[in-house]
Amino acid sequence: MKIADVICAKAIIPRLEAVKRDEAIRELISILDKAGKLGKDNAADIAKAVIKRENEASTGIGKGVAVPHTKHKAVKKVVAAIGISATGIDFSALDKQPVYTIIMLISPVDGDQHLQAMEAIFEHLQNDNFRKFLKQSETVEQIKELLVEADQNPSW
Repeated sequence: MKIADVICAKAIIPRLEAVKRDEAIRELISILDKAGKLGKDNAADIAKAVIKRENEASTGIGKGVAVPHTKHKAVKKVVAAIGISATGIDFSALDKQPVYTIIMLISPVDGDQHLQAMEAIFEHLQNDNFRKFLKQSETVEQIKELLVEADQNPSW
């Protein structure tokens, strides 16, 4: 699975307005909802599920990145959104540092799409250059191009 296949092109926010964790989660859920990826009237329930999951254990994996995620019956195909924060957001990350890049993943309850998507995302997030360029991206187009480039050349 390629990361560009998981990220919804209409759900990329190069400059998040949110300054708090739950606000960022809701902002990313909202853009996925506007893109028609969450079904009708499911956004609030999905946001609640992501926040509940986040309260159980932080998805702030360190190095300025968080990957909040959940499985939900409303989605039939794995989908993700990306948000970049200019100021950083407290996600209670493992390294205690603010999060600048958030990749929100929503997966169907059944099947192995969730695991495959997480593997694709984490493969790229381990790459210092990918994280650096993602954080520096200022437009949706730059982020889309970065995702395609990362899939084509994962070892760059």
